[in-house]
Amino acid sequence: MTKTIYGLLTALLFISCSKDSTEPDTTPSENMYFPPLTGTTWETKSIADLKWNQSAVQPLLDYLELKHSKSFIILVNGRIVLENYFNNHTATTNWYWASAGKTLTSTVTGIAQQEGLLNINNKVSDYIGTGWTSETAAKENLITCKHLLTMTSGLDDSTDDVDPEDLIYKADAGARWAYHNVYVKLQDVVAKASGQTWENYFNTKLRDKIGMNGTWVQLGVNSVYTSTTRSMARFGLLMLNKGKWENNVILNEAFFNEATNTSQNINLGYGYLWWLNGKSSYHLPQSQLTFQGSVIPTGPTDMFMALGKNDQKIYVIPSKNMVVIRMGDAADNVNLALSDFDKTLWEKINALYQ
Repeated sequence: MTKTIYGLLTALLFISCSKDSTEPDTTPSENMYFPPLTGTTWETKSIADLKWNQSAVQPLLDYLELKHSKSFIILVNGRIVLENYFNNHTATTNWYWASAGKTLTSTVTGIAQQEGLLNINNKVSDYIGTGWTSETAAKENLITCKHLLTMTSGLDDSTDDVDPEDLIYKADAGARWAYHNVYVKLQDVVAKASGQTWENYFNTKLRDKIGMNGTWVQLGVNSVYTSTTRSMARFGLLMLNKGKWENNVILNEAFFNEATNTSQNINLGYGYLWWLNGKSSYHLPQSQLTFQGSVIPTGPTDMFMALGKNDQKIYVIPSKNMVVIRMGDAADNVNLALSDFDKTLWEKINALYQ
């Protein structure tokens, strides 16, 4: 009996070992790649390497071209999977980020805080002085830097002008979410707190550390960033890696986590100037309505996004180690941040790997 049991166990062990030997070894996850700070070298990864659907590539590119795109990039683990330019745009041409650049302001505000230059919980007037709005002193002093980061200043959003006479009381700070250009005052806060110009501080602490190009351009009351598409992709890669570039902490993870999670209880789809997918509800610019469901229902639920006028896009998807960039003219009608383009674009992207 003992010999029989021993024989069975030996046979089972042999079968088990044989089965294991025929199964593929578990491939360790690929390391995150960061392109050199200078030059044009950037590692690539093919559709075939990823075992994605090659037949879905051309429909995606056709849609992008049809919808007035100028450039499109997909990174996976930092490597370029797709990089395409349309309508005479090139890899060396600068284009505007529009409101997608709000996330640069958020990030640099976080950097200034980690350097001890400011605290986002302090009132804005601590840094740029009183009288920066036309509110009473009591109401103005309710507005903190965090309120500017979260679009909850309470200021009237019927104008984007940011002169004191245009910054009018609508509600107490924190009581109302409204998409407003007043966030740009954070650039003044950082400049005052650092004793440098905004652009110099930005270049030194963020741009140059991750190899971006680009400049800030003042268009009326708007401070707009312009750069190449690859520079936008570099910033997306930094945020995919939670504020680290290789082993260098550019933005600490604590602020990164705050910035890319729901920042207040009114618009669940908004962090610190970042849009958040996969929440139960959201608000849109120029609206006080609450919309149920995800901002982009066809997009990954863990995605966070920098969205700018006329469909400038940075999509960061941690679960897929992926960054997606789109620059160009408005896909359809002029829009502030979100449009139907996002929904259809993500249907096309999903087809690559489903």
